[in-house]
Amino acid sequence: MVALLVLAFLGSVGSGGGVADTPFVQEWHVAYSLGQEAGCDDVRAIAVDDGGAVWAATGAGAYRLARDETRWQALMNEADAGPTYDVVVDRAGAAWLGAWNGVYRSTPGGFERVKGIDCPIAALCAIGNEVVGLGDGGLWRVTQDQSVFEKLPYSRHFRATLPDGRGGLWIATGMGLYHHSDAGHRLYQSQSDVAGPDVRGLANACDGSLWAGSFGGVTVYEQGRRGRSFTPAEGLPSIDVRCVAPGPEGTMWVGTDVGVARYDGRTWSLRHSKRWLAGDDVRDIAFDAEGTAWVATGAGVSAIRRRRMTLAQKADHYLDVCLARHVRAPGLVEKCRLEVPGDTSTWKPRDDDNDGQYTAMYLAMESFRYAATKDPQAKANANKAFEALRFLQTVTKTPGFVARTVIPSSWTSMADPNRKISDRQWAEMAVGNPREKRVEVRWHPSRDGKWLWKGDTSSDEITGHMYGYLFYYDLVADEAERRHVAAHVSKIVDYIIEGGYVLKGVDGTHTKWAVWAPEKLNHDPDWAPERGINSVEILSYLKLAYHMSGRQRYQDEYLQLLHEHGYADNVKKAKTTHPAIRTHIDDELLALAYPCLLIHEDDPELRRLYRAGLDHWYAAAKADQSPFFDFTYAACAGLTPKSKIAVASLRDASLDLVRWTVDNRRRADVRIVRTPEWEHIQVDRMLPPSERGVLRWDENPWRAVQGDGGRTESDGVWWLLPYWMGRYYGYIQAPQ
Repeated sequence: MVALLVLAFLGSVGSGGGVADTPFVQEWHVAYSLGQEAGCDDVRAIAVDDGGAVWAATGAGAYRLARDETRWQALMNEADAGPTYDVVVDRAGAAWLGAWNGVYRSTPGGFERVKGIDCPIAALCAIGNEVVGLGDGGLWRVTQDQSVFEKLPYSRHFRATLPDGRGGLWIATGMGLYHHSDAGHRLYQSQSDVAGPDVRGLANACDGSLWAGSFGGVTVYEQGRRGRSFTPAEGLPSIDVRCVAPGPEGTMWVGTDVGVARYDGRTWSLRHSKRWLAGDDVRDIAFDAEGTAWVATGAGVSAIRRRRMTLAQKADHYLDVCLARHVRAPGLVEKCRLEVPGDTSTWKPRDDDNDGQYTAMYLAMESFRYAATKDPQAKANANKAFEALRFLQTVTKTPGFVARTVIPSSWTSMADPNRKISDRQWAEMAVGNPREKRVEVRWHPSRDGKWLWKGDTSSDEITGHMYGYLFYYDLVADEAERRHVAAHVSKIVDYIIEGGYVLKGVDGTHTKWAVWAPEKLNHDPDWAPERGINSVEILSYLKLAYHMSGRQRYQDEYLQLLHEHGYADNVKKAKTTHPAIRTHIDDELLALAYPCLLIHEDDPELRRLYRAGLDHWYAAAKADQSPFFDFTYAACAGLTPKSKIAVASLRDASLDLVRWTVDNRRRADVRIVRTPEWEHIQVDRMLPPSERGVLRWDENPWRAVQGDGGRTESDGVWWLLPYWMGRYYGYIQAPQ
């Protein structure tokens, strides 16, 4: 019956009007080290032959990766190995190498040196049965049988060369772009000719135009005439262009000092950080027949692979990751740590202050999944998560206190261990924050000795718990389970009420953050930033307890806070937007607290009150382009969400959940600002998920630097929760 009421309120579930889950191109990254020898990961150029083998020119010689293999083969003997500069594949499938001491051609056993050339060859290109090499101040034309040299009156700083399709050559140098033909040459060197005279890369686009990448940007030529240019003003992330290459579906890929930029004819995107590249210093790009981009960097080779998948398949992938590495005893769900950054085979469980909140969000996710699919495994997972959350209360052996988290007593390392705080240290803490609490014993043993549970639980944790219980009760639990949930929620809410609207710890005083009392929120100036949000939180707890138990006590307390203690005024603008005290933690907490009030309040006046507060919150939160915020707002307001934008965000998110550091400060296509929160250095426009770190919704997506160096992996619930919300509410269709 409860679930039917929820459906009636939302009105859009199963309407069939959501975004179709059609297949899209999903990219993912595989990084390769070419070996342990010095210089072997200093990759300068790369090429792919028709058989799918990849050839690399490095600071230590030439390497080959056979199709479907993972180990690279060194191809030069000790006498020949050394700096190499370019590699190309001719139409017969042979690989040619420009090296420190000449030109080499591939053989079944490796590379053999071409006779007659004894100088560094910096650039190569293949024209029919001939290979052209640039070095020693001139041009070498090489076939299997002979090599012919032509001295050139050009800059000797050769960078790249490309056939013009009419028997001539484009030659990129450090002092300009040359068009070379039998009739003579033309130099593009001035500011009106080229974005910058140090030209590093050349490529033909699918429309036949020539793209020349230089220090200064990209210049596009049509029939030898300069057309448009790309600089940061046009969206190019860096002026330091090292290479250009035509990619799949008409895209152009540009290698820069900050990663690989791609242009689709309308907009630019960027692949950078270790999520996408072995190193951001990109030197060359080549593509195989399947559309995989092979990227040469100063730290190895990266393959950016492609596959077609649906959102449902992506959800399966994330859930597999979550269940494999992110559910730890007694059923808590959160990040895991990686002993070797980025290497998920080295994962270990870890504790976090927000284990309870994020397990509860996992519980809500599985509740939505069960409601949308009736998958019995989703129900089983939800049941397990609920019992884990309930254990966080029962393990404390208190009337209603909830632990932040628990760990097995055998663990010898935990976050924020017990510590002694000297009087001098305490004085520093208290002066720095008058709301600080002196907590020396954070971890407490369970009575059976099997667990250590953590105290000083925050309001965030309780809000997360209540959110999970709401949807578990409404969408999953049977009648017996609902009685169980109702009793548990009542126990916690009773404890808060009897404590004077605070969460009292084992020392008899409230924890640092868990305060909802009128005298604190309304009359203590140090609690002013939390006045609105904590008012919404406690009202939602009371409404949930009343909804589940039917006990009039909760409704009476609820109305008393609203009308006698001014909480009705507090919730109108609960979201704090002043940049000095604004946080994204509040955005997430309001997204967790509002649903119960708007789903289960039937008084029209109060519904209007909460809707006004919801609108005020979303006016600030919508710029984040969060599918979780968008779908929460739409569901609570009874409106149609911007589903296409939300789905595009879900599609763009990386399959890799490792929290690599992503630093957008070096990009020239964004400005560094101090908004929307003064606390952080941020970018001035919202970047797509693939260009940001892996974030939860309590983190600031505008931050210029995100991630932790690949030392942890996300559980993926931040993605799975809005996806299954969207499926349940009908904003996203099930795949056909």
